[in-house]
Amino acid sequence: MTPRIEILPEKRLIGIHQEMSLAANTTSQLWATFMPRRHEISDAYTSNLISLQIYPTNYFIEFSPMNHFVKWACIEVSPSAPIPQGMESLLLIGGLYAVFKYQGLADPQIFQYIFTTWLPASEYKLDYRPHFEVLGEKYKNNDPNSEEEIWIPVKRKNVE
Repeated sequence: MTPRIEILPEKRLIGIHQEMSLAANTTSQLWATFMPRRHEISDAYTSNLISLQIYPTNYFIEFSPMNHFVKWACIEVSPSAPIPQGMESLLLIGGLYAVFKYQGLADPQIFQYIFTTWLPASEYKLDYRPHFEVLGEKYKNNDPNSEEEIWIPVKRKNVE
């Protein structure tokens, strides 16, 4: 699986977030809270949903399923979009991303492949910016025909 490399411009997102770990994963509760309220967000750029993770800088260096991170359920909006009560805004800083098209049921092995096979063999290293998945019109939760894009922040290995 070869990704495309893309420069992402800065984006403004609105949604909700929770702190969690892989061992105590509350993703389904996060989305169950967000989905009934997504219509409250105005000035959305697309109908795509974004599942975004913000990891601490040592998350992958000292990896453990117990490590905490922050996960967002959100939508990209215009810079002037109002923030509904009980939601927050996040400015996603732009930069270089490896974008993987993924089809199938949710499977953590895709991330294992990205981080332990593709990334070490590539000319890139992980950058410490948010990771996210774009859940577009072909995304279908728990469906083997589901499609999504996995965006991994990277930078060239020879550049600091």
